[in-house]
Amino acid sequence: MDFSNKILAELFTIGDTTVYLTESVLATWIVSGVLILFTIYTNIRLRKFRSVPTGFQNIIELMVETMHGFAKETLGDELEVLSGYFFGVFAFILLSNYSAMLGFRPPTSDLATTAALAMITFILSHTFGVYNKKGKYFKAYFEPNFVFLPINIVGELTKPISLAFRLFGNIFSGIIIIELLYQMLPIVFRFVLPDIAHAFFDVLVGAIQAYIFTILSMTFIKEVASNED
Repeated sequence: MDFSNKILAELFTIGDTTVYLTESVLATWIVSGVLILFTIYTNIRLRKFRSVPTGFQNIIELMVETMHGFAKETLGDELEVLSGYFFGVFAFILLSNYSAMLGFRPPTSDLATTAALAMITFILSHTFGVYNKKGKYFKAYFEPNFVFLPINIVGELTKPISLAFRLFGNIFSGIIIIELLYQMLPIVFRFVLPDIAHAFFDVLVGAIQAYIFTILSMTFIKEVASNED
């Protein structure tokens, strides 16, 4: 039984390193393309938006206002500028998880994808931490005592690791369980039980994991970068 990320084609070679097109990379391109096209379409429709919203405008405004309010409540006024970024992160992870329902291998089942998203959270948290807190940012590593410096550094380094592996592990384990069901169940049951598993792992768990990654990223950034108590 093969759960590996299958190689579809060889793209190019840089020195001794060959870059391949895998199932998850192809799905990433498709999800990104869908989001880009949706953004372009929305921008075109923005020109026709009215003061009294209807239909499509209602949906877009509800999505934007919901995420902005959620980000402001979680991050605070000082960091609410990141609401747009996290809207994109949530949408990308959600569509990536839901792509499994169309037969694609979710990009979030690839540790490289989840690690990249977690690393962006790490970079943002410490960049805004230095910018907002100045000297207080560095002082925090020596609290409550200077001997805690190594522990505090390790604690910060483990945050992106836990973020990456949490999302990757939950999505990849869903793929394994669903595949095992297809392999183990008699043919007569393969039309019902796997659908229930798809509904749970692809729909429910997919939405929950997109939310968890977003809220944890916001929380980590606020802990490092916010001056609010």
